Amino acid sequence: MAVMMVDGAVSLPHVLGDNMVLQRNSEVELWGNAVAKAEVTVTVSWDKGKKYATKSDASGRWSVKVKTPEAGGPYEIEIKDRDGIVRLRNVLSGEVWFCSGQSNMEMPMRGFYGQPVEGANEAIAKANKRVPIRVFSADYKADAERKHYDAELVTEPQQDYNSAWKENDSECVASTSAVAYYFAKELNEALDVPVGIIVSSLGGSKIEPWMSRECASRFSEIDLKDIKMPVISAPTVLYNAKVAPFLRYVIRGVIWYQGESNRMGWDRYADYFEQMVGDWRAKWGLGDIPFYAVEIAPYEYAERDPEWAARLREAQQQGIDRLKNAGIVCTADVGAARCIHPSKKREVGMRLALQALHETYGRGGFVYKSPRYKSMSVEGRKVLIKMENPGIQLLPKGEVLEGFEVAGEDRQFHKAQALISERNGSEIEVWSAEVAEPKAVRYCFAKNCAGSVWDIGGLPLHPFRTDNW
Repeated sequence: MAVMMVDGAVSLPHVLGDNMVLQRNSEVELWGNAVAKAEVTVTVSWDKGKKYATKSDASGRWSVKVKTPEAGGPYEIEIKDRDGIVRLRNVLSGEVWFCSGQSNMEMPMRGFYGQPVEGANEAIAKANKRVPIRVFSADYKADAERKHYDAELVTEPQQDYNSAWKENDSECVASTSAVAYYFAKELNEALDVPVGIIVSSLGGSKIEPWMSRECASRFSEIDLKDIKMPVISAPTVLYNAKVAPFLRYVIRGVIWYQGESNRMGWDRYADYFEQMVGDWRAKWGLGDIPFYAVEIAPYEYAERDPEWAARLREAQQQGIDRLKNAGIVCTADVGAARCIHPSKKREVGMRLALQALHETYGRGGFVYKSPRYKSMSVEGRKVLIKMENPGIQLLPKGEVLEGFEVAGEDRQFHKAQALISERNGSEIEVWSAEVAEPKAVRYCFAKNCAGSVWDIGGLPLHPFRTDNW
């Protein structure tokens, strides 16, 4: 297939290629280059060979909107001008998701050096092209260990990204984001439709590089002069290289796993996140598309302030709460104290899929999001913690729960005892012999604290604090 911007012939951006998945039941855009001021015809095999016609401009640029069918395929698309033809083969119609963030989204199924993904070897070995999951990776080449470094740091929004759609075979799966792949696998099995994932992430990245210039300029503390000599931390560079090329491609929604690198700036994260999501949505032009994020996992960060990570998780929740059609999954029970890239990626992908299946696809009958703190009341020396979703059963009943702390007027927190209430299985009683008049409770509000409370669906309780100290 020709590459975009080849003079005198039909050419396309790389994201429009063999093996791609188009968003089903939509009007999608196809675009590229051709002979200047020439007629361009697009023929799609799913609609009895229906032809769409347009004309290229003086620079040879053209675009056309095409209606996609219900899930299915494989199909072919033929694009033709007077000097050439491009044929796209093995095209599917299904669900398309954009998957982005930093290293815990980037972490491939094969793992990082010395850091495996639990259960991945079996999943890689069982990968089969007959399962209609397709991957366009802006992270790793499917046939190599090395990352795509060639176009990651640029100062202006790019129109193309040099990669290709890959089928669901072992080589592709090994190099694909584990979180994104497990998310796609769960959607494919539940919906019985093809699923395409565009994976575009980069380890160690802050949120600021994922912002557009327009978005970053809303914050006086972000210095846009930094992008003149781009590095991974420079504002806008990853948006330019790894988001902008895909904004014309119709997607269903976004999954996002990022935040570790913004711990020290936790106080601005909710604002940055809210504005970035709104900006991406506006630039995609698809309305308030679903946006599902992942809480950063427990880890023993080596830093002077033990609350940075806890406050970042809190900011992540706050950012999500400000948005429509958005959610966040909890990872309090799947962290690793000594590894910032925990191995339990299937659980994360599954939890993202549960939210999408309920909120985006209207499925019901299952628990799809973690319980969250709602309010507290004091009864003598005990604090009663109530959840946002009353009636949900918390587990394990009858066991002393770990990770709770309680403080009095002096704001000094002490390790607390906690039990699920015998009166109401969706409430938690918390107390400490050292605090006679409790004023505040915290749960897993630390950089590294393993969760000890789940709901009946096996989803962990979000970390929380009742104070604003």
